[in-house]
Amino acid sequence: MLSIKSIPAFNDNYIWLIHNNDNHCVVVDPGDAAPVLACIKAHNFILDAILITHHHHDHIGGVPELVRQFPSINVVGPEDEPIPTLTHPVSDGDFVELFDERFMVLGVEGHTKGHIAYVGDEKLFCGDALFSAGCGRLFEGTAEQMFHSLQKLSALPDETKIYCAHEYTASNLAFALAVEPNNDYLQQYREKVLRLRANGKSTIPSTMQREKLINPFLRTNEPTVKHAVASKVLDNTEVETFAALRRWKDEF
Repeated sequence: MLSIKSIPAFNDNYIWLIHNNDNHCVVVDPGDAAPVLACIKAHNFILDAILITHHHHDHIGGVPELVRQFPSINVVGPEDEPIPTLTHPVSDGDFVELFDERFMVLGVEGHTKGHIAYVGDEKLFCGDALFSAGCGRLFEGTAEQMFHSLQKLSALPDETKIYCAHEYTASNLAFALAVEPNNDYLQQYREKVLRLRANGKSTIPSTMQREKLINPFLRTNEPTVKHAVASKVLDNTEVETFAALRRWKDEF
């Protein structure tokens, strides 16, 4: 099993550092080089590679400096996005070897056109596609694309740990409760999250099992969720339910 460290960046980003027992590591979505370099130095890590999920600056801003300091590192990322530093373009269905584990690349377009995620070792690194109790905004893709991307992720095993790129859980839960005010699990989880955040602790990783109970964007087949957006939909399909939820969340 690989070990994961979170490196907080900016206001609410997480840069994930994956390491093995030999002090070799990989970082995911390094929007800022400084905290990554500080963590590597503090733990005497050797940086082997960078994994990128999508091209937004808060996910790739630190890559040029990391490449400058580690000229031989592999920079893995989506082949369909404008990321000039890539050495290893990948797309849906490809595999990436991380130490002794194989990670599969999943195409999860919606937030951006070429957004990808990495899944392996019972861990999912999903950038801004899926958040705890939420999902990414539709900047470049369509609601239909994002719906199918999230369906793909929700098919992963329940025990899959979800390492998303932002600490948005508390605000996402406020929206989720507006959608499903009588969801007991959601109410209980909000209390836990508020305690964690009050003590300065992270709510990530989540698990797929939890998200299927609390995340309205993964619950578009639930009668309670469908009812919540009944006045906002053109038809009763799950895609239309998802689209209505996303529009509502954008204004929430």
